[in-house]
Parts: sequence; C-alpha cells; structure tokens
Amino acid sequence: MSCNSSSIRNTVLVYLLCSYSQFAVAHHSSAMFDKTDIRTLNATVKEFQWANPHVWIQIYILNSNQEREEWSIEGIGINTLFRRGWRPNSFVAGDSIQISFNPMLDGTNAGAFIGAKFEDGKILGKWSMLKTKD
Repeated sequence: MSCNSSSIRNTVLVYLLCSYSQFAVAHHSSAMFDKTDIRTLNATVKEFQWANPHVWIQIYILNSNQEREEWSIEGIGINTLFRRGWRPNSFVAGDSIQISFNPMLDGTNAGAFIGAKFEDGKILGKWSMLKTKD
C-alpha cells in the first residue's frame, strides 16, 4: 500500500474535523437551561439584539422584593426567526410583555426563550402551546 501526500492530507483533514466537531455540538447545547422549569413573567424589554448566532432579548423584571432585575433571554438564529416572520424590530425597548422561558440551571438571570405575548395580543414563539392565564 503506497502512501502519497494526498492521502496523508485527507487523513489529517478527517482527524481535524472529527477533533473539532465536539466544539460545534457543545456550542449548540441547551444543557445549561432547566427544561423542566417554565417561567412566565411580566417584563419590560430593554433591548433586542438581532445577531448571529442567536438573538438576545434583554428584559427587566421585578423580583420578589419589587426590585428591577435585568435578565438575558436567548433565542434561536436569525435565519430561522426571519422565516417565521420575526424582524429586527420584533421587540422594541419599552415594550411591556409576558415572556416564557426556561431558566438557567445555575440560577443566573438568563434563560432560553419559549414565547412572548404583547399587550396588543401579538404572540411570538410557542406561546399558544403554554398553559398560561390570559
């Protein structure tokens, strides 16, 4: 069996692809979110970050002491959201919303977006799948 530079190059390339594929999987993991806990809260939008690889919704909520806390809610990629009708102005600073999300397992003020309902009744995400009080 002869070994030429082309086959060595291909072997090295396959090795590198396999070695680094774990990082791509880890990046798209949702293991840090508590999928058994769905929180639905009243919030005010601080900022909507329309960016790859994921959108972020910065919100303010009132905690149990009625103090304002900032939370970071992670959404999915803009390509998918655009096909679902979302736009860079889907959330505007100052919007009052109800928002549902899976919180972080470590208790930090962040979560994975599930759905949102605006004061005018507009819904984004999987709101209709949630059992919430209107």
